[in-house]
Amino acid sequence: MNSINTAHIVVVGSTMTDMVTYAKKIPQGGETLLADSFVMGFGGKGANQAVMAKRFGVDVSMVNTVGEDVFGDSYLENFRSQKINVDFVHRAPGPSGVAPIWVEPDGTNRILIVPGANNFMTEAQAQSAIETLKDISVVVGQLEIPQNVTAAAFRAARKLGIPTILNPAPYAPISQELLKVSDWIMPNETEFASIHPEGKAPTSDEIIAELASGLTTRFAVTLGEAGAAFTTLDGKVVRVSAPKVKAIDTTGAGDSLVGAFSVGLALGLSDKQALQLGCLCASDSVTRLGTQASYPSPEKVQEFLVEIMEIK
Repeated sequence: MNSINTAHIVVVGSTMTDMVTYAKKIPQGGETLLADSFVMGFGGKGANQAVMAKRFGVDVSMVNTVGEDVFGDSYLENFRSQKINVDFVHRAPGPSGVAPIWVEPDGTNRILIVPGANNFMTEAQAQSAIETLKDISVVVGQLEIPQNVTAAAFRAARKLGIPTILNPAPYAPISQELLKVSDWIMPNETEFASIHPEGKAPTSDEIIAELASGLTTRFAVTLGEAGAAFTTLDGKVVRVSAPKVKAIDTTGAGDSLVGAFSVGLALGLSDKQALQLGCLCASDSVTRLGTQASYPSPEKVQEFLVEIMEIK
């Protein structure tokens, strides 16, 4: 395993301020109901993945644009408090990104995102970050910022021989420009069905292999409480199980998995071990409320690393 001190994850992605309502029932159109509680927290798929990666003690740099508002101020303070590098987090006039979230008693969530300043990210910003930052191990992207920006970062990474991971969430058709510079594609079950030409869900190894074979990338799919699966270089499907836990809030669990997976690859773990590490972190996160606040502690993730190394 590579040293934690030599790993550097760069996340080119979004920041959102989560506004989370916990309710026994979600209202129908025109209906007003009382909710149980409300909290605000830090979210955004890119930022979530960066925070999860940082729990391992590796170097993490964030590439993003926040607004010139109180949410932008708070987010920069949050990154700095977690020792995430913000040299390439820019400011833009107007509001930062926000995400209203509704969570039901079984942990199911519904999310709207308002990108705000995330949409003001530029290709030049992304390319400059990858060309300037030193000793990058992995570059991670999602679809909450303009795809051309992520593609610019990935192109720069590919020229430098740096692997890239695309989490195609929230789902949108992936541009050919972005697809051809992505080394890994990592959707969840819903995104998998949206990508599949016939809308099939990943209910069998055959369906997973079928979709993966049509891509020019490595491929993994997250499967909720069932864990995850990935395809090997020769096209075989390998499944990874997740610990059985009682979920109370699944918000951000997928980001936890992707962030931990990126660290696993950076540390030189096998593909299977990296995905196992992601499943452990994601399963742990759903046992607590919140998004980044629910992620396992630095002490806990070190326990997970030891556990992964002991698995034969």
